[in-house]
Amino acid sequence: MKLSSTNAAQSFNYKWLLKRIYPFAKPYLGRIILCILVAIPAGMLDGVVAFSLRPYMDKVIGDKNLVWAVIIPFGIILFAAVQGIFRYLNTYLNDWTSQKITIGVKKALYKKILTLNTKFYDINSSGDIISRFLTDPETASNGLVEQIKSVTTNGVSAISLISVMLFSSWKLAIIGVVVLCVAIIPVILLRKRIKKVSNKTLVFNANIMTIYNETFAGNKIVTAYNLKDRQEKLFNEQIDNCFTLAMSLIKRISLLSPIMYVIASCGIALVMGYGTFLIFDGQMTAGAFAAFVTSLLLLYKPIKTLGHTLTSLQKIFVAMGRVFELFDIEPEISDSPDAKTFDGLENSIKFENVYFQYEESKMVLKNINLEVYKGEHIAIVGNSGGGKTTLVNLLPRFYDLTSGAIKFDGLDIRGLTLDSLHKNIAIVFQDNFLFSGTIRENIMIANPKASEDDLQHVLTYANLDEMIESLPDGVDTVLGERGLALSGGQRQRVAIARAMIKNSPIIILDEATSALDNESEAIVQKALENLMRNKTVFVIAHRLSTIKNATRIAVINDGELVELGTHDQLMQYENGVYKNLYNMQFGSTTDPALI
Repeated sequence: MKLSSTNAAQSFNYKWLLKRIYPFAKPYLGRIILCILVAIPAGMLDGVVAFSLRPYMDKVIGDKNLVWAVIIPFGIILFAAVQGIFRYLNTYLNDWTSQKITIGVKKALYKKILTLNTKFYDINSSGDIISRFLTDPETASNGLVEQIKSVTTNGVSAISLISVMLFSSWKLAIIGVVVLCVAIIPVILLRKRIKKVSNKTLVFNANIMTIYNETFAGNKIVTAYNLKDRQEKLFNEQIDNCFTLAMSLIKRISLLSPIMYVIASCGIALVMGYGTFLIFDGQMTAGAFAAFVTSLLLLYKPIKTLGHTLTSLQKIFVAMGRVFELFDIEPEISDSPDAKTFDGLENSIKFENVYFQYEESKMVLKNINLEVYKGEHIAIVGNSGGGKTTLVNLLPRFYDLTSGAIKFDGLDIRGLTLDSLHKNIAIVFQDNFLFSGTIRENIMIANPKASEDDLQHVLTYANLDEMIESLPDGVDTVLGERGLALSGGQRQRVAIARAMIKNSPIIILDEATSALDNESEAIVQKALENLMRNKTVFVIAHRLSTIKNATRIAVINDGELVELGTHDQLMQYENGVYKNLYNMQFGSTTDPALI
């Protein structure tokens, strides 16, 4: 699934959204309900000031009653203090609940992302992944309870003020309510526009994050190839696109305030005109009229806030729609219902009529038939881009075959559990990833149950002793991000130690020495020889000097197995592919296309 192509189609399917968010909110329902209950009196007390004007005007101003002149002001202060306490509790409960729901969603999404296959990471940028799995949940979950609180508080405030209006004069209240209903119409009309703009903005934000990540990871390339202007141009384009989208929305949202203000002013004018008539006609006292007008003026704020809250909710619903789409992504590779546990290789690994393609238009591997026996060291060589790495990537099921089968001791790997399959395969790549943390943690991560003796053993066999002794904290030295504080050869040896301590029966070495200088390669090659003892090994190498002692050599060219045999056997083939490759590195060649 390509993340940038999704459009949050369910953003306004409120029943669907509620159903999806409910499991994350369920553990905190008590607090959510309490938050809403606290919001009711917090909003309801807004009507106290307006309501108090009626007795103040009638009894204090009209009747000159000094007792009421003291009671009413102190009463207002008391109610304000009580309202302040309710608002504090409401804010605390809201933030606590929001954070908990957000954490729950983020944990579930991270668990989800760990189940997704290599192809998912191939087709999606880092920015899309980080934005969808980290930023969107923050927008969706954290803002939702806040907006619910706002809707509750301001809704109750509006009801409270409308109640005061009805109590003062139901005739004037009808005018006020009709006017307010008209004022809310523009908010409803903006809904679709908000969805479109919000979704596009989130996509552009993901692009911006990708550019940041690429600039960080490729900083040397950016400098070496003078790509600063290019990166700046790409970044500025995305920022400008975000600005254009934001302003197109702000242009419409900003119209809400003046439109609502004009409509509210018309309502006030109508109320004042009709209210004056009711006072002169004796149907209403001056105090009741003062209370009504104050309620109407105070009502403008919660109604305006409700308008903005509804606008914010639309953005949140878009983020929620995008978040819950992620939970519906199904990994393309998973355990079959009757999957069996693989307990180690007994006889052989067999490739039977294997075909594979990344895209429908191009077949990468074509009819590969190969049997590799237990304990055999098989080297895979061939032209660049010919399918060597793809072939070994099928063994741990980073990808699934297009057709054919790979069998471990006669069992199709698609019928084996992924956990047991991965447990029995260790891989050393050309550019091995090291996690932030210590050297010890990066090695022990492959086998947390390994003893200190096991660790010291692999440090020795991976030729890491001298390096460890030279570091201030030894094996507990903290590495920087991706282990970049170490040299290439040192990182490779840490990766080899990690593979050693895993002690898997099957080893894959994917050009593990091709990026090293001769001195580093000699040290790493010795470590690799220790790693490969008594293992079934697949070695991909461009430097043919490193694989001369392989049990057999498989030559893959343009996705086909064209030659198979020992080094000596393959060198006997006149104009053979392997012989040409070997001669290119150690002698003359007649086939430069194979370089």
